[in-house]
Amino acid sequence: MMFHCGSGSSRERARALLGIPVVALAATLFLLGCTGLGGRSVKTGKSVVFEDRFRRGPAKEWTWLRENPGAWRVRENALEIRVEPGLADTVKNALLCRAPDRSRGTFAIEVTITNHTKPAQQYEQAGITWYQNGKPAFKLVKEFIDGELFIIPGRKPMSSRTVQLRLIVTADSWTAQYRPDAKGEFQTAATGKLPPPGDDQVSIQCYNGPPDAEHWIRFDDFRILRLTE
Repeated sequence: MMFHCGSGSSRERARALLGIPVVALAATLFLLGCTGLGGRSVKTGKSVVFEDRFRRGPAKEWTWLRENPGAWRVRENALEIRVEPGLADTVKNALLCRAPDRSRGTFAIEVTITNHTKPAQQYEQAGITWYQNGKPAFKLVKEFIDGELFIIPGRKPMSSRTVQLRLIVTADSWTAQYRPDAKGEFQTAATGKLPPPGDDQVSIQCYNGPPDAEHWIRFDDFRILRLTE
């Protein structure tokens, strides 16, 4: 640590600190850094842009893509959607909302998903899909592949029924994160590049479900956050 003694007050502070025992000095320097008195500090924060807990159904900011009214419901203050057969470009009961303007900062999209029934269909999945110009461009999902469950992208094993997904986006990049049971620190599954901002939308959805069984996914605690440093 260097003391800049260009003024009387700075010299007095330096003399005072030099007279403090080592442990107390370390604590004092830490506090000075946190309060900004000892120099520049970096702060990380977040603010909510949009959130929906689906307690009474989807908020007005959402629009349905290929809605099937008989295959979604509100139960125990959360949204549940049946995992129907289909692919990324034919998915039913997908919810879409306007994405944040990535050119203006860093944003995180979060949602918690729970499997009521263990997936059994190859590529059965649920999570977040990023749309650009009306087409799916990227996904962060919990997916059933060859008898095992994974976080995709990154192919991270995921045995928990519940997982919180977090997609961080900037003007040109994405970071896919997750945390089992919505507890603990977020883990990074993968990172990559995004095309420049355009007509961007965020979707929560599920598809590739079995045609002869009812598998339901619970969606809860959806949030779009602006991240600041």
